[in-house]
Amino acid sequence: MGGGRFQELRVYQLSEKLADDIWKIVHEWESLPQNTLGKQIIRSADSIGANIAEGVGRGSYQENRRFIRIARGSLYETQHWLRRAYNRNLLTDEQVKILKVIINDLAPQLNAYLNSIGKPPNNNDQ
Repeated sequence: MGGGRFQELRVYQLSEKLADDIWKIVHEWESLPQNTLGKQIIRSADSIGANIAEGVGRGSYQENRRFIRIARGSLYETQHWLRRAYNRNLLTDEQVKILKVIINDLAPQLNAYLNSIGKPPNNNDQ
C-alpha cells in the first residue's frame, strides 16, 4: 500500500481498530442480523477511517475539515447502530465495554484533530 501520513494518525488508527472489532463481532451473527443491522454498522464504522483518509488526500484545510466532520457523523451513526445491536441482544456486555473504550477515545481525538487542522504549529522560538 502507498504511504500516506493519514495512516500514522492516532485518530485514524483508532478508527481502524473500531471498524475491525465491529467486523469481527458482526461476522459471528446469524444471517438476518448480519444482513440488516450488521451491514449498516460495518459501513458506518468503515466510513470513519475512509473519511479521515479522504480528507487528508483532498489537499486543502477546508476539505480536510469537511471530511473530518463527516467522519464524526459516521462515528455517531455507528454509536446509533451499536445501541440498536445491544437492545436486540446482539452484543454482550463485554463487547460493549471494549467498543466503548475505543469510542470514548476516538470521539475526542476526532474533535482535537478537527481543531488542529489549518492552524499553524506552535513555535516556541518566538
